[in-house]
This record gives sequence, C-alpha cells and structure tokens, in this order.
Amino acid sequence: MITTDFVPGSPCWLDLGVPDLDAAAAFYGAVFGWRTASMDPGSGADGEGDYRMLQLDGRTVGALGKLTEEGARPAWMVYFSTPAIEETVAAAERAGGSVRTPASEVAEEGRFAQLTDPQGAQFAVWQPGSYPGLQAVDGPGSLGWVELYTTDSAAAQRFYGEVFGWTGQDMELPGQSGTYTMVTPKGQPPERMFGGVMAVPGMFASGGARPYWHPVFGSADCDATVALVRESGGAVSMGPEDAEGVGRLAVCTDPDGAEFVVLTPAPR
Repeated sequence: MITTDFVPGSPCWLDLGVPDLDAAAAFYGAVFGWRTASMDPGSGADGEGDYRMLQLDGRTVGALGKLTEEGARPAWMVYFSTPAIEETVAAAERAGGSVRTPASEVAEEGRFAQLTDPQGAQFAVWQPGSYPGLQAVDGPGSLGWVELYTTDSAAAQRFYGEVFGWTGQDMELPGQSGTYTMVTPKGQPPERMFGGVMAVPGMFASGGARPYWHPVFGSADCDATVALVRESGGAVSMGPEDAEGVGRLAVCTDPDGAEFVVLTPAPR
C-alpha cells in the first residue's frame, strides 16, 4: 500500500522519460484520463515545457520528461523518499550501486539523485523540500504498487536493505514459478508493504535487457483499461488474468515500450 505520508524508503514520485511528450500525454490521457500541466504554472499554456506534471482530478500522479540521456530507452523511474540524500547516495555506493546523477536541487521543491543498483536496475531518490511528492496514490488511475524484476532477488534485497532498511516477506508463486518478496519500509507494519522483488533471470539471459522497476497503476476495470491501452497504440504482454488474493491484472507497454501494470485489486 502506497500512501502520501512518504516515510523514508517509500515510493514518493515517478516520472517517465519519452521522446515525444505530446504523444505520451495523449496515450496516458486516453488510458487513465490524465491531464498534463506545466511544472511552472506561470510558464504558459497547459502542458508547456520539457517536464510536465500528470494529473488526475487536479491531483498530481506523476510526470513526463523529455528523454535526454543518449541511448536511453523510455521507462518509468521510481523515486524513493529520503530525509538525507547524501547519506542515502553514500550508502548506495558502499553497497555496490552507482550514481548516474549526483544530488541536485530542484529550486525549493527538494533534491534528487539518480542511482543504479548492482544488478543494473535504475531508480531515484528524493529529499523533499516544499514538495513532498505524489498527491494521489492507491486508487484508480494512480500508483498503487511498484515491482523490481531482477536477476538476483537475494542480492537486490541485500542492497536495498543496506540503503533503505527495507524488510521482506516471501511468497511462493503458484506452479513453482518462483518466489515473490514483498517489501516494507524500515520500522513499518506489514500493511505498509509497497512493492515486490522477483528474480526472472530468463528475461535477461540474452543480454538485451537489464533489471528494472515498473509501476502498478490502479483501475476500476482492468479489462476496460487494457482495451484502451490497445486502442491507443500500446500493447499487452500478459493478461488480463486473475491473481488469487491480488486482483485482476495485466502487464502493458505504451507505444514507446515503457512497461507498466494495470491492476483492479481484489476486495479487501
């Protein structure tokens, strides 16, 4: 469960780097009903600029940015909250991670850094100033969960445990298909689980892909949302299908190839 109190180590922001901001905004607007707004309200027309807020009913659910890193492929970037960004970056380096973007200021809003874990998955950290993070979570059209697909779950858990102090709870998947580890921020109760870690080495065996984080967005009707994904130029690689105790879900990609999951949660 993701909430907006953003305890240390919890997901607090996400954005997507894309080559065409207008095209991406149109796709996600059609699928989730998101609208774009300029990061700077005084900069001009709605959605103007190279970094645009994604909003649902006037509340921010993420952002789109212009893809600028050479050779980079469109992918969602998950940010985790930290009260002390230099300490978190140093802990990541000690644990074998690397720094892609050192701690940088975003005016008075806060500071961010972009990192890579030892298996190659990219993530970011955010130290809030005046802007704590997402304004809407855990509902239809907003972030409700994050997942890491990696080559080595145990190694990934050690890394993030050293950096953020996460704790994990293993769940065996049906049909001997592996172990899924649900993670919780340091010192928080099990109901504050916010994501999962799973080893899928076969996915990366060819060397053409690297481990990655992806977001899970809520939907009131998974099948209807998936239909909108297809109608809008996206693709579906799995589902929709029912997962016992979880809900009905599908793994999707947008027209640029960025992966996300759509989930209609099981009744609580």
